[in-house]
Amino acid sequence: MTVTADDGVRLWAERSGGAGDPLVLCHGGPGLWDMFGDLAALLADVTPVVRWDQRGCGRSERCDGPWTSARFVADLDAVRRHFGLERMALLGHSWGAQLGLSYALAHPDRVSALVYVSGTGIGPDADWRPGYKENFLARLADHPERLARWRELSGVAERTRDAERERAVLHWSVEFEDRDRALEPAGRMAEPWFGVNSECAGALDAERERTWGTPALHAACRDLGVPVLIVDGAHDIRPRSAVDSLAASLPHVRRVTLPRAGHMPWVDDPEGFRELLSRWAGDGRESPA
Repeated sequence: MTVTADDGVRLWAERSGGAGDPLVLCHGGPGLWDMFGDLAALLADVTPVVRWDQRGCGRSERCDGPWTSARFVADLDAVRRHFGLERMALLGHSWGAQLGLSYALAHPDRVSALVYVSGTGIGPDADWRPGYKENFLARLADHPERLARWRELSGVAERTRDAERERAVLHWSVEFEDRDRALEPAGRMAEPWFGVNSECAGALDAERERTWGTPALHAACRDLGVPVLIVDGAHDIRPRSAVDSLAASLPHVRRVTLPRAGHMPWVDDPEGFRELLSRWAGDGRESPA
């Protein structure tokens, strides 16, 4: 299915599940694509879902951007209009959690609830990036052969498509709690392989570094009337303390930490994640303080 943004760029989207208002999923990245096939199947009897690929990524039209959060918020609004949703419930993961929050701040009247999964909070990157880098290398070092191969591939200036995919799978393998079997779910993330949009990723990361962590952002979150459910995996290698200021700023928030999960909680603890989302949907998608 094709959603056309207001500037004419075509976005891939898919709706699955039964009747009723869907949960709109915002994938991580930036520069990646929807990898929520497992999650959509897990929630099949809980809620219908809408999945989509962000502009210039995955199955969406290749374009020259613009790579700004305002543009991506506008694209998400195009998805909402395409599916005829006056208000929508959002689930954002990682960078997608930031996008979902940005959308809710821009259009609070168009969001019924936000599930904020494995995000990095509203502070500066210094709150989480140094710890993430340290934890990334430590976890990859649990399997020295993976670390050696990742370093070898990272040192190649011009990688082939296969080498780029292999490096990504090794990189993503640190996100799963079952270290010995982590290459399996990481490999599923790369199938099919669309290639990382590095220009998109670099621009949006740079924008976050410039604009996140401001007093204005904290104030906007304090005024947000949308109910927010924050979901953390206790073993995410991004320090969960980075999310504390977001949780403290939101007036209508519930925070749940899944003790056996990392960055991809629906993979590490599918039953726990499904039960959490099922209760949330059963409560009318509310997450009161």
